[in-house]
Amino acid sequence: MNETHTKLYRVMRRLIGLALGFYFRRIERFHAERVPATGPVLFVSNHPNSVTDSFIIGASVPRKVNFVATVQLFRLPAVKWLLTQCGVIPINRIKDDPRAMRTVADTFAACHRVLERGEAVGIFPEGITYDDSRLKEIKSGAARMALELEHRHGGKLGLQVAPVGLTYSAKELYRSDVLAHFGEPIRAADYIEGYGERRKECITRLTEEIGRRLQSLILHIPQLEHERVVAGVKRLHFDRLLMGSGIVHEPISPRAQELLLTQQIAEAVAHVYRVRPGQACAWAAKLDFYERQLKRLNISDEALALFSGRQKLFWRSFGWAFIAILGAPIALYGWAHRLVPFAMVKWMIRRFAEPGRQKVQVSTTAIAGGLVVFGICYGFLTLMCHRWFGWPFSLWYALSLPVSGMIAHYYLRELRKLAAGVRNAVVLMRAPAAARRLLGLRAELVGEVDAVRAELRRPEGRVEV
Repeated sequence: MNETHTKLYRVMRRLIGLALGFYFRRIERFHAERVPATGPVLFVSNHPNSVTDSFIIGASVPRKVNFVATVQLFRLPAVKWLLTQCGVIPINRIKDDPRAMRTVADTFAACHRVLERGEAVGIFPEGITYDDSRLKEIKSGAARMALELEHRHGGKLGLQVAPVGLTYSAKELYRSDVLAHFGEPIRAADYIEGYGERRKECITRLTEEIGRRLQSLILHIPQLEHERVVAGVKRLHFDRLLMGSGIVHEPISPRAQELLLTQQIAEAVAHVYRVRPGQACAWAAKLDFYERQLKRLNISDEALALFSGRQKLFWRSFGWAFIAILGAPIALYGWAHRLVPFAMVKWMIRRFAEPGRQKVQVSTTAIAGGLVVFGICYGFLTLMCHRWFGWPFSLWYALSLPVSGMIAHYYLRELRKLAAGVRNAVVLMRAPAAARRLLGLRAELVGEVDAVRAELRRPEGRVEV
């Protein structure tokens, strides 16, 4: 690869890594040791968050990844030049331009050249980005690309298909978490036997295996009703399930641990729906009634759980109020510098996020726009400070801007929690009878979860949660 291209890629990788660090509270990498350090690699991933998915994978592996991206991103000449220099390969989809589908062959050829050099290519075989967590239909493009190239080299190229599962805690929210879960690589050469005579069969086998690997790396819940029940079990009982779970036998990151346990919860829910659908539906109806009552009283499940220990609820609210008083000066300083660029990024999100797809485009717009807008605004303020007060005051001022801006964000978030906590406490104190009834219903729901859990942990049970 051209040395200039490599240097530009490294610069952009550092800038994007910095922007990701500001947008996400935590980026966890689970089983990153599975990524092949050398040789040709085709990364395949689910696609829940638009261009940000490429940013996360690119920042999570030590080697350069040349991503395949929709030709729509190449419309602006300046953006096209930058993407090309960073190794991004354009692909035309049917919905982009049905008349230009012949360019797909050019995309495959470009990917083959990169892989033959022993480099890595990243592709999203679902072909679309989406809001929910369920894996969509896996297209055959990734398998065709891998098998065609490996077949040309007689199975000697050593191409590996590396699955990556991306899980976002709340991708549209600033300072949320993301998990990059790396699976065991698939050797393309294992699927080329008989490729010349049974090409379609080989492609189907590899496509299905890619789909199975990706499903194992994320939370995949095909049934919408199951998804709601899984979320309910997590809200009511996650901490106790986490402490009593036997599925984690090694120190791992919190987000990876949560994913593994949630997968087990989803498996258990599917099992109960399969063997005792009546019981599962009754629990879901009771959960729905419980959540409607919480909404009617405008209180949270967390506050209700603390109601039996009213002293703890009081001291928590008092603690939040004390922190609010202490943090006010720094938060005001941060917001005074943060307000203008923050408002500009918000405007960009409203302007460029497509209707119905805001969730999958918020983080991408915020990361790209924030990198430019905050960089320009903070740079201008630092320059003015340097002209007026000189060095080293301007250095300390520049360092204070991102730190105080982060503190300002958390301060506002905790202030909202304080307001909600005070409101919850007042409601619960004024309606103790309703609170006790809801606590009783909550205990019933948790008790039924414990009963199912105990049953499934028996030797004859199928699922352990």
